[in-house]
Amino acid sequence: MKARRKLAGLHAAEAALEHSPDKIVNVWLDERRGDARIAALVRQLDALGIVAQTAGKSRLDALAEGKHHQGVVMELLMPEELGEHELRGALENPEPLPLFLVLDQVQDPHNLGACLRTADAAGVRGVVLTKDQAVGITPTVAKVASGAAETVPIYRVTNLARALGWMKDSGIWVAGAAGEAERSVYQTDLNLPLALVVGAEGKGLRRLTRERCDFLVKIPMAGQVESLNLSVATGILLFEAVRQRLGSVPA
Repeated sequence: MKARRKLAGLHAAEAALEHSPDKIVNVWLDERRGDARIAALVRQLDALGIVAQTAGKSRLDALAEGKHHQGVVMELLMPEELGEHELRGALENPEPLPLFLVLDQVQDPHNLGACLRTADAAGVRGVVLTKDQAVGITPTVAKVASGAAETVPIYRVTNLARALGWMKDSGIWVAGAAGEAERSVYQTDLNLPLALVVGAEGKGLRRLTRERCDFLVKIPMAGQVESLNLSVATGILLFEAVRQRLGSVPA
């Protein structure tokens, strides 16, 4: 499903023109600006047959909903993000062996897009994102996801610890990824109803998130680097769960 989403700022507008020009519905520009970057945006919009509307500062402030807009606001058709109500509905009648991915305050759009693409390939039934201090579905995310932002249900929650509690109440085990875990992912039974939780870039899992996990797992590291890129680590963890599920299916 498609939802209309407003993006504010020059960088966001330029990314939308680069990655999702076909999703642009409306554009508002500061009537007082006429610098080179705005002129370049106007030329690109003209080439697409999109006529930008001029607006005053108060109008742009309202459209941007408090975000720093630099005189540019765009409205795009983007994949819909679901909420807590829809997540609770999905948990009422889960399939026999569901696999969820939970991302705790992930902020890099390339990481989120790559995680969505991997989640689709791994058969993940839903990706749960935090509402605060986390990237949403932007043109860059959608581009990197290569269509997965429209095929994998994406749930955005206000209170992640509470959402993990709902999962546990539904019979889903919650596994957190942490470098200091005692067990490696290869030594752990993941062939069960599972929500895999991965923390933010550089920070890992927050304390309350960690406390909600039933157990922690790590990826064994043999080299000198201390950790992997978030989306790479997520792919390894998800496909170990997939491997174990495939191994349980009779030949």
